Amino acid sequence: MRIGLLTEGGYPYVSGEAGLWCDRLVRGLGQHEFDVYALTRSERQEARGWVPLPPQVSRVRTASLWEAEDDGVVYGRRARRRFAEHYGELAATLSTTVPGQVPGASGTVSRADSEAAPDQSALEADRFANALYGLAELARDEGGLPRALRSETAVRALERACRAPGAHRLAREARVPDLLTVAARLERALRPLSLDWYEDDGLGAVDLCHAASGGTAALPGLLARHFCEVPLLVTEYGVRLRTHYLTDPDSSPSIRALLAAFHGRLAAETYRRAALITPGNAHARRWQERCGADRAKLRTVHPGMDATPFAEAGESPECADPRTLVWVGRVEPAKDLVSLLHAFAEIRKEEPGARLRIVGGPADPEGAAYLAHCKGLAAQLFPDEADGPHAVGSNPVSFEETGGPELPSRADAYASGALVVLSSVVEGFPAGLVEAMFCGRATVSTDVGAVVEAIGGTGLVVPPRNPRALAEACVALLRDPERRARLGAAARARALELFTVEQNVAAFHGIYLDILSRTPARRVVLDETGEPVPFSAPAEGHVPGRWTESTARAAVRGGPGWATDAPVRATVRDPASEKTPAGTAGGPNPDASDMGPPAAVPLTAIDEPSAMASVPVTEGVR
Repeated sequence: MRIGLLTEGGYPYVSGEAGLWCDRLVRGLGQHEFDVYALTRSERQEARGWVPLPPQVSRVRTASLWEAEDDGVVYGRRARRRFAEHYGELAATLSTTVPGQVPGASGTVSRADSEAAPDQSALEADRFANALYGLAELARDEGGLPRALRSETAVRALERACRAPGAHRLAREARVPDLLTVAARLERALRPLSLDWYEDDGLGAVDLCHAASGGTAALPGLLARHFCEVPLLVTEYGVRLRTHYLTDPDSSPSIRALLAAFHGRLAAETYRRAALITPGNAHARRWQERCGADRAKLRTVHPGMDATPFAEAGESPECADPRTLVWVGRVEPAKDLVSLLHAFAEIRKEEPGARLRIVGGPADPEGAAYLAHCKGLAAQLFPDEADGPHAVGSNPVSFEETGGPELPSRADAYASGALVVLSSVVEGFPAGLVEAMFCGRATVSTDVGAVVEAIGGTGLVVPPRNPRALAEACVALLRDPERRARLGAAARARALELFTVEQNVAAFHGIYLDILSRTPARRVVLDETGEPVPFSAPAEGHVPGRWTESTARAAVRGGPGWATDAPVRATVRDPASEKTPAGTAGGPNPDASDMGPPAAVPLTAIDEPSAMASVPVTEGVR
């Protein structure tokens, strides 16, 4: 089948989110064809280029979210009226959304309004959807939206919505600078509405749209479903709406409330229109349910990781230093290394010979400043100690990075210690913790994000920001090598069962087939020999009867020239429905006038008597 992979700030670029996961997915599903539609976030990302693409990627189309472009489209009077109407409706749904209430969530209304809330919520959701698709249709008819979204008309429509009766307090308090900021952010988020991706030679030609994240990345999938009836699959390993709540803390409350309302409405619409939603863990699943996702559409698919680089460390756990603790990751305030250092001070009181290796570097200036602070704290808590008057003192805490002669890789970092520690206060899916599990190491972690789901019962979990509890758990495992060995072996077995690339690819292969089997056929796709391509039509297309429209279109991929015309449906008479008089072979049916015309039966269903019972499926054929 042909998959339209939708990304934002990631694949196929070298840097970005979910790039490695997308690359492994595409390479693992070599029997399918992929078209990549990528939205970029920065000039630096575009300058760094793409990763090497496998042959199953047939096309890549990109669009910028960071560069303000003017397409030069000037609307006439009627088009301006349409834009003001749809944008005004969109703004009205944002200004009436109560701050702190996620659109589509349950349990956020009073008992007196519990009966009216579902109808009102559905009405507001339809209002937002109609405005969103109305803007998309306007962009398709008139040529684009960038200039209109940055126009004074947009700002005035947003202001009227915030000043209208029924607007919440934070919307009413928005000032002109706030409105200008919100309008600029909405223009960037709505930029996919103006793209030319939704024609028959674009996303209209794919069998399935797979959005690698929610938010703006899923917007092209929504429009492909709206214009071309292409089914949408949404995968989220970190819920984009939650990320929005945690960013821009310096913005005014009015800006945060209006933008949160937009992202909440967009998330609810995405979950409502998606054929299936695949969260990466239970933590993301709970967020999606709170945002209105139907539980029947949710299927948890854990992220797949390559276990090969960690096999040697996992098969030889005895090489680890029994007194060394290891922390591996990206240095930033959310990792709470300060609590880890204070916990290690308590550990040293119980185990004077213990060492702590902090392996990783910062990703931005904030991380660099935090690393400098942690180094200063370590020097203060643990002065260099020398064994004698002529020896050089050393610190039990070391700050290192991989890539050097002592720690060439992350696997070597995990292998250097007997215990791996995670001290984060904010965490999505703990990939570093899974790597430690691949290495067969016992772990002590804080209870944040999907940590408990990842480790199960194979490690110790303590509350975040609690150095004393973290220290007690570490001391307990340092003093019990047999328990460490049991937990490490169980952790490795769990990781190999649940978190490998193979299980992730196999899960999505089954999900692709499941969605296509329940999707009505939109066209008949022919291969080079003129034969229908498997999975271009759902399973019910092989059942006798009028299951599909009579005006089906044919999309030919390199087939003969005569196949470009509309396909001709072959019709035969159903022997079971004809009443042939005894002794007359193929004679006229006296009751034919009462039964109506003969049913159209696909040829594939009458080749053999058992063809209707089972239809063979051949994988790997385009």
